[in-house]
Amino acid sequence: MSDIRILPDVSAVASAAAEYIVDVCSQAIRDRGVAYLALAGGGTPVAAYTLLSQPEYASRIEWSRLQVFWSDERLVPAHHADSNYRLTAEALLCRVPIPVENIHRMRGELAQAEAAQEYENAMRSILAPDNKGFPCFDLMMVGMGDDGHIASLFPGSPALLERRRWVVATEHSQPPPPLVPRLTLTLPVINAATAVLVIVTGEKKAERMRQVLEGEPADELLPAQLIKPSSGRLLWLLDIPAASRLTTR
Repeated sequence: MSDIRILPDVSAVASAAAEYIVDVCSQAIRDRGVAYLALAGGGTPVAAYTLLSQPEYASRIEWSRLQVFWSDERLVPAHHADSNYRLTAEALLCRVPIPVENIHRMRGELAQAEAAQEYENAMRSILAPDNKGFPCFDLMMVGMGDDGHIASLFPGSPALLERRRWVVATEHSQPPPPLVPRLTLTLPVINAATAVLVIVTGEKKAERMRQVLEGEPADELLPAQLIKPSSGRLLWLLDIPAASRLTTR
């Protein structure tokens, strides 16, 4: 089930995202006593993370019952300027009472293969696989890049074909440099989530957004077109500039 919501501006998107995160996580905690959340990197969701750190939102989450993971990461140390972990920690995790043992970052300081295997092992120790062999996150957050990539699954990447592993090493194959190696959750893991949230803002992504949501059939779909939760729901949150080239709203 897919839902596309178009909101006036970046601030409204951030508010809607924060509200959705609170609602999904709170419901999971009520149902099972724990919520499993995979956060998105990049700058787009930072405004939502900042809101979540404020008392009006933070007070509505039982942080001790939240298990936090990431959907992707660059192969850099934790406090590097390009680290998804660092961005999230500064905007949210250092500002709320979540136990440090509930935060599961991708260790970008390790070698690619080692980091991918370690993260998959950590996930398997906490998240039970479903009947298809993949973990079921309560909420999976991913961003969409200008080229239609999601998490660190890029157009044409062999990682898009992975159907067994939960975490793989990959690279952004397009300039500009530096082309920093990355880790990413795989497509089956993303699509196994109970809810997937994609936040897209800015006119720069409007044409790609049109292609993703309204594009003609093609031999090779963009990664963002491959988000199809197997039994969950998909929510797109767009601001008006990002939705400006959609023919139907």
